[in-house]
Amino acid sequence: MELRHLRYFAAVAETCHFGRAAERLHMAQPALSQAIRQLEEELGAPLFTRTTRQVSLTAAGEFLQEEAERVLRAVDQSVTGVRRVADGRRGLARIAFTGTAAYTQLPAVARILQRELPDVALEVHADLLTPAQCEGLREHTLDLGVMRPPATGDDLSSRLIEVEPLILAAPADHRLVAEPAVAVADLRPEPFVLYANKDSAVNDAVVRTCRDAGFTPHREHTAPGTAVLLALVAAGLGVALVPASARALPLNGVVFRDVADAGSVELALAWRNEPSELVQSVLAALERAGLFTHPTDQLLEEAR
Repeated sequence: MELRHLRYFAAVAETCHFGRAAERLHMAQPALSQAIRQLEEELGAPLFTRTTRQVSLTAAGEFLQEEAERVLRAVDQSVTGVRRVADGRRGLARIAFTGTAAYTQLPAVARILQRELPDVALEVHADLLTPAQCEGLREHTLDLGVMRPPATGDDLSSRLIEVEPLILAAPADHRLVAEPAVAVADLRPEPFVLYANKDSAVNDAVVRTCRDAGFTPHREHTAPGTAVLLALVAAGLGVALVPASARALPLNGVVFRDVADAGSVELALAWRNEPSELVQSVLAALERAGLFTHPTDQLLEEAR
């Protein structure tokens, strides 16, 4: 049985009229009648009762009508799905977030894609530092990465999402909490809590900020991630300079303060050069929502 025969049958079954069905199918009525007879011969059962005045379905025809509708609906859905996959509007987007970016960027990215590309599913990898994200992109285990630039290597492209100021995280009873303003130089005598990973872009920014103020921060404790870092601060074991997005992690015993002369850290979205249709669709959706500082067309041209 050919798929076209099912479509011919469905048209006749719906109209119960060979002439109108032939017009709908843009074919000659004799050719349609012959195709239906061939289908009946193949199935070994009459599908229609024909008289000079009317055409009606037999019991076998009624059964086949239900089955044909189900099959044709499934075929149409498959065709639509294939086209959506081919043009990047359907599939799985594997995206990683570094540190506190998951708390600020993940909800925004997820909402944008849910609205703009509802058939694209997200696989989220949280708390991955930039080197691990670059490796995942190159090994094709990730499609996109929200990271602290630079994205290393000529085979990756990235664009800036935002520049976050560094802010002070201090114990609630710390002497600086009550001060009207805080400067980096005020932190000279303080023990610092830093990130444990030697590749941390935030650590680099903190050390650079402190050196610009004339001192090197005293590393008292290290933490594997922001949640533990803030817990150590809450315990009174030191202060920390963290990205402003850390405010999304309120913790009893920790107070956040702006520091006017503190440095900043960048946040960017990275992907492999020659992006897939899916990645291009995601980039375009995020661009339309205002996530980037440059047009997506420019991004993709540079990526290619």
